[in-house]
Amino acid sequence: MSTRSTAHAPRRASRTAAPPRRSTWAPPAREAPTEAPRRTSRPVAPPQRTARPATPPRRRVPGHRAAAPSTNRGRQLLIRVVVFLTAVLGVNYVVWRWLASVNWDSWWIAVPLVLAETFSLVDSLLFGLGAWRLRERGTAPPPDPDATVDVLVTTYDEPLDLVMRTARAAQRIRGSHQTWILDDGARPALRALAEAEGIGVVTRSSAWTADVPRHAKAGNLNNALMVTEGEFLLILDADQVPEPEILERTLGWFRDDDVALVQTPQWFVNTSDSDPLGSQAPLFYGPIQQSKDGWNAAFFCGSNAILRREALMQLGVSRYVSDVTVAVHRAVRSSRRILDRALAAHRDEPRAVRALEEVSAALDELRAAVAAGDALADVTWAFQRRVDAVRRALSDEDIASLRADLAELAAMAGEPEALASDDAAVDAAVEALGHADWSPLGAIESVSMLVAAFDVGREDEAQAIMPLATISVTEDMATSMRLHGLGWRSVYHDEVLAKGLAPEDLPTMLTQRLRWAQGTMQVLFRENPLLQRGLSWGQRLMYFSTMWSYLSGFAAVVYVAAPVLYLCFGVLPVTAFSVDFFARLVPFLLLNQLLFLVVAAGRPTWRGQQYSLALFPIWIRSVTTAFQNVYRGRSLGFAVTPKTRTEAHVRRWDLVRPQLFVMAALVVSLAVVGVRYAAGQAEGIAPLVNVAWVLFDLAVFSIVIRAVSYSGPPEQDDGTASQGPGTPGQGRETA
Repeated sequence: MSTRSTAHAPRRASRTAAPPRRSTWAPPAREAPTEAPRRTSRPVAPPQRTARPATPPRRRVPGHRAAAPSTNRGRQLLIRVVVFLTAVLGVNYVVWRWLASVNWDSWWIAVPLVLAETFSLVDSLLFGLGAWRLRERGTAPPPDPDATVDVLVTTYDEPLDLVMRTARAAQRIRGSHQTWILDDGARPALRALAEAEGIGVVTRSSAWTADVPRHAKAGNLNNALMVTEGEFLLILDADQVPEPEILERTLGWFRDDDVALVQTPQWFVNTSDSDPLGSQAPLFYGPIQQSKDGWNAAFFCGSNAILRREALMQLGVSRYVSDVTVAVHRAVRSSRRILDRALAAHRDEPRAVRALEEVSAALDELRAAVAAGDALADVTWAFQRRVDAVRRALSDEDIASLRADLAELAAMAGEPEALASDDAAVDAAVEALGHADWSPLGAIESVSMLVAAFDVGREDEAQAIMPLATISVTEDMATSMRLHGLGWRSVYHDEVLAKGLAPEDLPTMLTQRLRWAQGTMQVLFRENPLLQRGLSWGQRLMYFSTMWSYLSGFAAVVYVAAPVLYLCFGVLPVTAFSVDFFARLVPFLLLNQLLFLVVAAGRPTWRGQQYSLALFPIWIRSVTTAFQNVYRGRSLGFAVTPKTRTEAHVRRWDLVRPQLFVMAALVVSLAVVGVRYAAGQAEGIAPLVNVAWVLFDLAVFSIVIRAVSYSGPPEQDDGTASQGPGTPGQGRETA
């Protein structure tokens, strides 16, 4: 395949004649939508809409300024004071631990423990760095009345009534918009229901064959971007029911022409007040995202977000050009090495040397054209044609020589008519030789390798342009990081404007958390934010802090093992629990907890702290499996999180077996130290410190018992899950 075939435009889903307001899509399954949705029009915008290009120009509103941030200065000052003191005390403690208190006689546990403490310090410093610029935004400016929006409801195999409930709510959103269901399951029943209510349905185009990767939700959205036209995209998961005012409350942020993304919280209606599965994330969908927002690093979370189409399309095109450029430069370097080896191998063959020197000259011209910024499609196409010409010229010489050899053999046999009688067969064989990728000369094999190296088309993808990142099983973080790298801005709007469904049992929750963690680790291994050009150092650290947190599973193992080893066997990882030790550790721990409380501003954090430690097997598995996927090509698979309970509650103790082993070890250690005290083998403060440590760990791990026993929220008379506390528009969740 040549470069020219894909470099100029992406493949698009087929479409039929366009009606006045929205194109009509072809009816076959897995194609574009058969009918355009009716545009709902509410007071925010006029009812009519003119057709727009897929990537409209930026709209500028003269003299407009976005609403000023509303972060309380007194609160910000308090946060910064606590951050500074926590950092000073933390660094003081960890440096002292390394220099003065590591018990080298038990280095095999002492060194891992101080490494775990160093990890925790870095985690605390990154959290504090984000909080230093915590940004609480005020009300968004009024939206542009001419803005056009496509509301995209993504689905694969969720229940039809659940999808339609979200789509109907999307229709009721105030403001001019069109609602589309992106049905990756291509279900005729869903299409019929949607089109009966004027809701459009988009399925994969015919380009998404079994021979190309589907990229899960990212592929679904990328396909839809090629067949929708709105200037902005509101992306909703199938269970995320939007409030009517979601566009009124968020579109105004796009008055700033540099804003590409507005993310709102995800809040769930089917969690109990105690939230034993930790589904509500009040710290993340609040202070953490607000902290990242202060550094212009608030990122896309996959749903309940509005994105600017122009930014996505620029990202898709720029990534395509970047990928092709990298491929060409890599191929040029490899080709030069191939040519040098081929010339050395065939220096005594004038014909081969002449051909290779001609290819070498073509390669030099290609390098110069790439350096000059010429169109890659044109220069690589020209190079391929020159290589083909050299190869064909040598093949033609071989063909002529072969014909002469055959004629001579026939003449020597005294039967020239035998050659003439089967001339058609000989011509067919000779023609096949002319089109083959081989030659009697080893030089031709080298030339063929060059041609293959410069095949920079995207034959292995359904679309040349992929705006949403496909390097991870979660498309959101990588996409927003790339947008930030291009200079776009993001906004975190801390107001609940859509309500969804959380996992209702432990297996579903673990599947979801594993997928999130794996996706984050894939991004770290493939596009480490610390190494990405275009990002400020603040942005790099904000993205890295999220990835860093998923490494906590390894530290958790050490934190659990250290007190058990001491209480059971007397193995002490520190030189002594002296006054110096407590004078440094206790103030740091207290201030670290104070930092969480000040930043959280009343939002509950205990459940998040519990799961941060209790899910250590999930975090470790996410790191190891993502590493295997990125560096060894092993598949991760992809599972859609079920939105409803599908079977009677079964207590799956097998899913938390590592945590149960840990809890058993902690309890045994308490029993052992009790026996040691009775026997006079334990004394002083050290055992008491470790007993307190064990009791804290048991309190943390106790959440897995509740999670296994949790049978889901009670149902109302109408069959829906009970709604947790909180009301729409309050701007923060309650767990």
